[in-house]
Amino acid sequence: MQTKTRLPENKGHHKSSQTWISLPVWWRAFRYHFVPSSLLPAILGGTVAWTQTGIIYRWFFFLVVLGVTLNHIALNMTDDYFDYRASVDQKNKKVINPYAGGSGTLTSGEIKPSDMRFVFTSLYLLTIIIGLYLCVARTWWVLAFGLFGMASSYFYTAPPVRYGYRGVGEISQLVNFSFTIGLGAYVVQALSLSWEAFWVLSPLGLMMFAMIVINEIPDRKDDAAVGKNNLVVLLGEKKAVWLYAAAMIAAYLVILSAPVFGVASIWIYLAFFTLPWSLRAFVILKRNLNNPSRLVPANLLTIRAHNLTGILLIVAYLIRGIQNNHDLLIALFVVFILSGFYIPAAIFVFLKNHDTKLLIL
Repeated sequence: MQTKTRLPENKGHHKSSQTWISLPVWWRAFRYHFVPSSLLPAILGGTVAWTQTGIIYRWFFFLVVLGVTLNHIALNMTDDYFDYRASVDQKNKKVINPYAGGSGTLTSGEIKPSDMRFVFTSLYLLTIIIGLYLCVARTWWVLAFGLFGMASSYFYTAPPVRYGYRGVGEISQLVNFSFTIGLGAYVVQALSLSWEAFWVLSPLGLMMFAMIVINEIPDRKDDAAVGKNNLVVLLGEKKAVWLYAAAMIAAYLVILSAPVFGVASIWIYLAFFTLPWSLRAFVILKRNLNNPSRLVPANLLTIRAHNLTGILLIVAYLIRGIQNNHDLLIALFVVFILSGFYIPAAIFVFLKNHDTKLLIL
């Protein structure tokens, strides 16, 4: 039976005098480059509702996007905190991959665990306030989506549930980062559910599933050593590669089939512009399975494919809304919100030099 060493919070190596003044350190702890996994389905869900109804409630739209963004940042730090307490990230320090092993701000001593706990707790409270306001202002269905999403976020690595350690975390994230967020955003606008919204949100969930799998592969041995039995640990790296491929293939098949079955317009085929990135990511993953540092391009290409797929699906629905003679100013408002929340992530995902020779764009 594996024993887990708990690390005290008052270690001398923590640089407490710098904790609250180093914004770049906190930005790293936020891991904002993963936040589009939440904000893109939220924007897509709201945009689908606008396309169908011709109406959008801009204040509520903004609050939904803000709420899921704050919740995702809190989720990232919650994972960091509880993995650190379970010694997972202590093990993963040696993994040379910026997409694996957490932010590293706790293991380096740049942030104290108590400070990180205070910040993610505060962000969860802000998310709750936004959710309760939306419940009162729009519909109490928001409570169901919100409670499920927040509980899933917190207990992914938090005891006593820690379902991310039990081989079901990846499935939960597939559901949360498509249907929970996207349909929740749709309901806030339309006060109903939609089969079309469910269908077009599915690719983002499937790609999120693939993203988690590929990010877990470099950590497999260290995760197994501390009892973090995610799908990659349970199945092994080789089967995980094909699990990754199956999720990505399924995502594109859903996109391909939507217009065929009359669920969505052909504009969603814009999302196929990301297919070369996905194919390249799979090739790199298969060739460099046992070399974490050389997997970095595959991690990055998967994030890019997911993000741009989400953006192109949003664009597809904006075009369709304009074709339906909906208000052009609303379309510009959606673009404004998308740009404001996404650009900070885009700098890391598309513009930052990740110093890799394998990345072919």
